[in-house]
Parts: sequence; C-alpha cells; structure tokens
Amino acid sequence: MVVVIAHRGARSLAPENTLAAARRAHALGADLWETDVAVSADGQLFLMHDDAMTRTTDVAAKFPDRVPAPFSTYTLAEIRTLDAGSFFERDDPFGQVAAGAVDPVELAAFVGEQVPTLREALELTLALDWRMNLELKWQPKPNDTVDVVSAVLALADEVGIGPEHLLFSSAQHGWLKTIAQRRPEFELQALLGLFPQDPIDFSDPAFHTFNPRITRVSAAELAQQLARGVRINPYTVNGPEAIAELVAIGITGLITDFPQRVGRR
Repeated sequence: MVVVIAHRGARSLAPENTLAAARRAHALGADLWETDVAVSADGQLFLMHDDAMTRTTDVAAKFPDRVPAPFSTYTLAEIRTLDAGSFFERDDPFGQVAAGAVDPVELAAFVGEQVPTLREALELTLALDWRMNLELKWQPKPNDTVDVVSAVLALADEVGIGPEHLLFSSAQHGWLKTIAQRRPEFELQALLGLFPQDPIDFSDPAFHTFNPRITRVSAAELAQQLARGVRINPYTVNGPEAIAELVAIGITGLITDFPQRVGRR
C-alpha cells in the first residue's frame, strides 16, 4: 500500500509547517508528515520552508525594515512573535477555503498560530505515536556553516525520539551519509531534482529510497526504478489523476499537499 506523506503537514487544509497542519494530516490518516528544519540567528531549530518568511508569516508587518532578510538573521524569540496562520485564509493557497473544505471554526483558530520549534514538532509526533520525515535543508547565510546534522541529532536525543518515529531526507546527500555513519539506525531518503541543475540519479548505492521532483521524471522512468527494488516517494503529487497513475504503477509513497486525496491510514 502506498505510504501517504503529508507535505509540510496537510498544507492544503491548514497553514504549512505548523502544528495545526501536522494534526490535520494525522487526523486525515497520513502515514507521516514531512517538514523543514531551519536555524535561527541564535542557533535554535524551528520549522520554516522559505528563507524570507514573507509568504507564510506577517514578518513584513512586524519587522518592515528587515525584510526580505532571511530567517537566519532573526532570533527565535523574534520568530515566535510572528503570526504563521492568518495568511491561510487570506491567500487560500490551494483554494480549499473557497471550496468549503476547511471548517470555519478551525479556520478562525489559525489566526495567531506560532511558528513551531523543532522540539515541539518532535514532541507532537511522539505524542501522536506518528512519524516525521525531517528535511535537512541548506541554511541561508550567516548560518550556512552550521552543523545541521549534529544539531538535529542532539535535539532528537534530548526529546527521546528514535527511528520508529523519525527519518531524514535531504538534497545534501553528504549530510545523509554522515547520519548513516553516525546513526545507522535512522532511515534516510535522498531528495533528487531540488534545483534545476541537480541530476535525477537513482544509482547511488548509499541510498535505498529516493524522493524525486515529480516534474523531472516520467511514470515510465519511475516504474523502471521500482522494478529494480528502489523505493520512491515523488514530490509534490497533488492532482487526482497523477496520484492514481502513480498508485497504479506501485509507487512506494507519495509526498502530497492533499493527503485527503490518497486514502486513510
């Protein structure tokens, strides 16, 4: 059965990379959620995808003189003052508010949603007895030299979360290989095609699971790799027809903004 991976939580129904999006994905029956680790100016780990934070928070209103400076120039205390939920109703990024798919009470509760710390996200995953796919991302300056791997592993140990609840993915394949050497118990998934110049190469024997950008591969190419026994979780697959096509060829998993379209756990 296909593994349903909620991309940044159920972000078609809740503000992305928030605890609300994670809870919504879990309630929908997703097998796990995928999220992005970021490092603040004071070295704290939290969840954020975009460097500038302007798309998903009110940073431009709170700190008008500092945008579009990346999140790496803000302290965690500053980041925690941001509203990471109000944009969802305002922008309706996936048209699900207009479609009536989001309960009005739930929608109102998104206002003032905080940017979560990674600790909070890990603790929620444990409390739900669920799984997280944590993407280890290259950090913007001045944090481009931060040892993200060591920081994340140290926090995971502090929280007490292990491989039954946590796995790692990254386009930085060297980071994943470092984890394999230091903590071989953790599952690793190699991201492919994150940037246009990145090759789509399934041949690295260090990895058994690859997460390719769906716009860079065909269903036929994926079927060939699946036949070799490679595990593949393409991103980001949202359309019902695309989901059905990939399920039909026996895809291992789907990283999707619409876990509600794939089926329940």
